[in-house]
Amino acid sequence: MKKLLLLFLLTGLFFSAFAQHTADSVAYQQQREKINAMLAQRTAKFGQYDESLKKHTGIFGFQTKKDIRRSNDILMDIVKTDNEIYSELKILLEYRTFQQKQVQTRSKETEINTLGYMTTINTMRSQMDALRRNSQKQEEEQIKTRNNLVLVIIALSLVLLIIIFVRTRKRLAPKSKRVVIKKKK
Repeated sequence: MKKLLLLFLLTGLFFSAFAQHTADSVAYQQQREKINAMLAQRTAKFGQYDESLKKHTGIFGFQTKKDIRRSNDILMDIVKTDNEIYSELKILLEYRTFQQKQVQTRSKETEINTLGYMTTINTMRSQMDALRRNSQKQEEEQIKTRNNLVLVIIALSLVLLIIIFVRTRKRLAPKSKRVVIKKKK
């Protein structure tokens, strides 16, 4: 019965931890997908920057101020995207650290609970052993008491039989042996 109860408790803990882990994993995956999308945007912007550097719309094939500004704008957009990626990566790393701490905490809690269950089981076993010993002592005492009671009843019965035997023997004793004193008249 205790083993079955312990099995149910451990199964419940496993499923609750699994459900929490699944929810955590989904959030972690969503964060990774967001970062991957931002990296794809950065790659596209870098391609635009590379193309803008190749554009030379000025006289004699030189870049104009407008070309350089366009390239700088794209470069600034890439820097902004990089900053956003770094902040999202930081969130992702913090989330991963949080998950690891959570797993360690759960592991410690499970270990503490398991030790508590083991301690409880050992305590219950020792109590059961003590109760068995007490029960055996009580049974032995009851047997001794019954035996003593039987001996007392047998002894009283023997005494009673002896008394009855002596009285009936006196009554049945022959009269000749009895001395009868006659009174003078």
